[in-house]
Amino acid sequence: MIGISMTLRPLLATTLAIALIAPTAQAQVAATSPIAITIDLDTPGPTINRNIFGQFAEHLGTGIYGGVWVGTDSPIPNVRGIRTDVVQALRAIKAPNIRWPGGCFADEYHWRDGIGPAENRVARLNASWGNVIEPNSFGTHEFMDFADQVGAEVFLSVNVGSGTVQEAADWLEYLTADQPTTLAQERAANGHPEPYKIKYLGLGNENWGCGGAMSADHYVEEMKQYAHYSRNLNPAQTGPDAMQRVAVGWDSGNEDYTETVMQAWKDKVWSWDIEGVSLHGYTIPNSWEAKGPSVGFGEDEYAKAIKATLKMEGWVTAQTAIMDRYDPDRKVALYVDEWGLWADPTPGSNPGFLQQQNTMRDAVIAALNLNIFMRHADRVQVANIAQMVNVLQAMILTDGPRMVLTPTYHVYDLYVPFQDATLVPLSLGEGVYTFGDISLPRSDAVAARDKDGALWLSLVNVDPNTPLTLTLRLPGATGTAQGRLLTAPSVDSHNTFDSPDTVKPVAFAGRVSNGQMTFDLSPRSVAVVKVQ
Repeated sequence: MIGISMTLRPLLATTLAIALIAPTAQAQVAATSPIAITIDLDTPGPTINRNIFGQFAEHLGTGIYGGVWVGTDSPIPNVRGIRTDVVQALRAIKAPNIRWPGGCFADEYHWRDGIGPAENRVARLNASWGNVIEPNSFGTHEFMDFADQVGAEVFLSVNVGSGTVQEAADWLEYLTADQPTTLAQERAANGHPEPYKIKYLGLGNENWGCGGAMSADHYVEEMKQYAHYSRNLNPAQTGPDAMQRVAVGWDSGNEDYTETVMQAWKDKVWSWDIEGVSLHGYTIPNSWEAKGPSVGFGEDEYAKAIKATLKMEGWVTAQTAIMDRYDPDRKVALYVDEWGLWADPTPGSNPGFLQQQNTMRDAVIAALNLNIFMRHADRVQVANIAQMVNVLQAMILTDGPRMVLTPTYHVYDLYVPFQDATLVPLSLGEGVYTFGDISLPRSDAVAARDKDGALWLSLVNVDPNTPLTLTLRLPGATGTAQGRLLTAPSVDSHNTFDSPDTVKPVAFAGRVSNGQMTFDLSPRSVAVVKVQ
């Protein structure tokens, strides 16, 4: 998790024309005028890696215990202690990968504490999050079982902060060796004779902060050893299935880690390599010390949050520029493996649990960030929202046997067709939403073709007050444009256990006439449509 204040960086999205103007009558007229979308069907872009829709599960608050793990003797329906309802919800959105065990927790996690018989596992204090007891009931085998039930790739973070290279190397051997080594035999004795597959391996987490407060130069020297000795020994993981190693990079306000890591990579010797560099960047509506409430806010907090989340475009662009200097062929991918809205904790909750409500504002923020990642699909290959269940901008909230899907979950559900689709270049006409001295792009859009050739559009109306009309001219178009739209009565509308459907998608269609498609979006809304 990020523990620094955000640094304001300029942002002008390349696909949007942004006019920074004061709120005038003329501006209000312009805001209600149709906005034209232009797409280039003859120039396909990069593939949108399905893994940018990845998830993140940390031992934090009730993110694991109660959110994923209830134990085998729980009356809550489960499979081997893992909640059935949560697994089914994640399978429905085709969650492509899950990052675990952290987060800050990863750099205090010792994998041997969480293997073997439950009665022999080590209980420790979770010093990073809430100073509560970590029983290690949910460990390596439980997580691998969970990822398998979901159908997701595994993204492990090894302990660089308080661990050792030998500890990480042993964990990888324990997990992946197919020969009868002592560690492989121990894995088999613990119930899994076959080697596991590990797709992504994070070489530490935020080692500039909670992962050890290391200088960039010191981290790189540590990282080289972890990159070399943390070997995946599973012979089935070769070629495209080979494990990807991810170094720690940008902390959203400081470039030194990315610069130092990439310079080292360019000058590397044969004995080590990486395939990715991370970026962590959160949406902080106000200041780090007083972020603002997650519910019960007004339009001022909404506008500030949208302005803050659009910094992601600048962060991705700046980090890509650094990486391009050392890696013009783009062999090393950008992993935005922590992002999301971070608000003040829910009043009355343990502040170390990072519990917050999830609103229509979160849904708009999720759509805007996912659209940024898709537009940068040539460099961004993986992204992980923080976090999956019960923590920060969660997909799912649980309370005992009850579960509710959040507005952010519904955005991920809408966006399933974009997984592994081909980006279609798109430009958007001018439109401005203004509140006080904040002026923002009023709309956002992304286009892509799926594997069957169908064209999909993501359409966002940022304006919380005024409907939006978008037009798309496709000469000869006579078919249909149908999909779903997510909106709500207000920007802080949210789902609760007693009212789970306050924010949920509804059927939506565009109008097609004389080669032009017209889409009428409600205020504060996200739509995804399929153009036939």
